[in-house]
Amino acid sequence: MWEKIEKSYQPADLSAYSFTQRIGIHLADWAFYLLIKFIGRTIRYETKGWENFQKIERAGKIPIYAFWHNRIFAGTYFFRNRGIVVITSQSFDGEYIARFIQRFGYGAVRGSSTRGGVGALVEMIRLMKKGLPMAFSVDGPRGPKYVAKTGAILLAKKTGNPLMPFVVETERFWTINNWDNLQIPKPFTRAKIFISEPIHVGAVTNESEIENKRLELQRKLDEAVELGKQWRESGK
Repeated sequence: MWEKIEKSYQPADLSAYSFTQRIGIHLADWAFYLLIKFIGRTIRYETKGWENFQKIERAGKIPIYAFWHNRIFAGTYFFRNRGIVVITSQSFDGEYIARFIQRFGYGAVRGSSTRGGVGALVEMIRLMKKGLPMAFSVDGPRGPKYVAKTGAILLAKKTGNPLMPFVVETERFWTINNWDNLQIPKPFTRAKIFISEPIHVGAVTNESEIENKRLELQRKLDEAVELGKQWRESGK
């Protein structure tokens, strides 16, 4: 089992990729790592709701970080070096993403909602039972934007650990023209992390109960987005 834990934090073998693809993966890995590191070091972070994270720790539980995909840039830098394990897709893009997040102290499990999702969830359950925190972009990897999926709910059910919904709001950012309008913070901007009350799933037994928990997660993330918007527009 310890080999699997270590594997999550180590770059994967690239022998299945062509020479050109391997070069592309290495270039993208370093480019994103350096970009996030450079901009992240200039951001002035503050938090609201940090006591909700502390509640989880005091209860002897491990958080399942739940967030929207388009806020991943600023969140990656803020939560670095905590040993958090994330799910990345089994693809060219997923490979370089896994590599640059591992440089920030994250672990990576391969899979997605379309490829290898069940196996990835099983692996996350195993790793979480060994004490590792997990993270889900709950509308990823392809959307729809701001619509929570059930993967994080199922992980919480199987492990007994609570979800910790959070949103990172940046004061100034660029928007990428992709499916989720990915936000790239501008250097020297401010950012505020809004952490919601933990969501405890428990031993839910049917689809309607799982759907109710998914809706609760959706609501808390929507509320955090609105709080972030109000903070950004107020300039406080």
